[in-house]
Amino acid sequence: MGTADDPRGAARFVAGLAAAGGRGEDAVAVLRARYGTSRTLLAGAELALLDAADALHARGWGARDVTEVVRRRLPAARVVLAVDVLGAAAARRPRGEADLAELDAEPPARDVPLVGQWSSVRGLDPDDALAAAVSLVGLLRSLPTLPRLGEEERAPAGVDARVLARVRGLLAKAESTEYPEEAEALSAKAQELMGRHALEQALVAGPATSAPRAAARRLWLDAPYANAKSSLVHQVAAANRCRAVSLPSLDMVTVVGHAADLATVELLVTSLLVQADRAMLAAHDGSVPRSRTRSFRHAFLLAYATRIGERLTAAAHEAQAHARAELGEGLLPVLAARAEVVEQTVGELFPRLTRRRFSVGNGDGWAAGRAAADAASLTPGREALADRQG
Repeated sequence: MGTADDPRGAARFVAGLAAAGGRGEDAVAVLRARYGTSRTLLAGAELALLDAADALHARGWGARDVTEVVRRRLPAARVVLAVDVLGAAAARRPRGEADLAELDAEPPARDVPLVGQWSSVRGLDPDDALAAAVSLVGLLRSLPTLPRLGEEERAPAGVDARVLARVRGLLAKAESTEYPEEAEALSAKAQELMGRHALEQALVAGPATSAPRAAARRLWLDAPYANAKSSLVHQVAAANRCRAVSLPSLDMVTVVGHAADLATVELLVTSLLVQADRAMLAAHDGSVPRSRTRSFRHAFLLAYATRIGERLTAAAHEAQAHARAELGEGLLPVLAARAEVVEQTVGELFPRLTRRRFSVGNGDGWAAGRAAADAASLTPGREALADRQG
């Protein structure tokens, strides 16, 4: 196990304690009994944290993924500590600048062990800092391997920043309005704008210049009802020429597609979840707060996703027909080539996929969810294209 003045031995001791389920005051008591208040303990705890972060990076986890899972599994105050660990790990890794940029963080100072800085800089009690280190090591070491997606671009290639900005503005207005008809019109414009932009970009690129591998992005869903919410991601992805793969144990969905389509999916999912949550909370029969029951909300979200998928698919077919009429039949082989690349990429990233089925046990929730999806209709209209060209 190492001697009491061996930082590497202390790191192994911290990792073993974390793996055995050591937490809180009990873990701190064990560490203090062995190492007291020595700098060796602080150095060892830092090594255990950095080793866990490096191993997780090698298992396909990006910096944003780690912060998302820490936010879901540990107290909120641990997220900033996780960012410190990820920053320190990235700083000592070749080409770690991208992770630092993703975190929007500076690497911590190296003259004081990281766990010691949590007391002097972050304001934690020394024992609380140690307890936090053990809990972070335990979590990071327990996470499964993820498919390596490669470097994720902060601004998707091929997507006009002006188009993205305008779409975000339209969806923000759709989320804030209290009038379903206005939300429908705004969402329709957003869908039409991004759909048209994606088709134009595909035609400009052509089948010959299609990338050998599609891009991928992970979307993290907030509890509760993350499984039901993942159904919405699958529906929006399918309507926008993407594939979605869920990992329910982590409340995460990986979406595979081309840059402009991925941008559309992420923007629409974010907006539609906001609209669904607002509509779900408002749904009631005038006397009984049905929206507060678990079965009602589960059914509501599944119905909402199903109906949104129907409408988005119809909208996508209409948009594609308009694009073929205006851009020519050359669009079809381009889309076919891109679809093949998406399927190949899914097969490479997820060689062993299984299908899941959801059951619904609340008819009122199902009906209310479909009604809410009708109000959030994304059926595109020609006025959106005219507005874009104006």
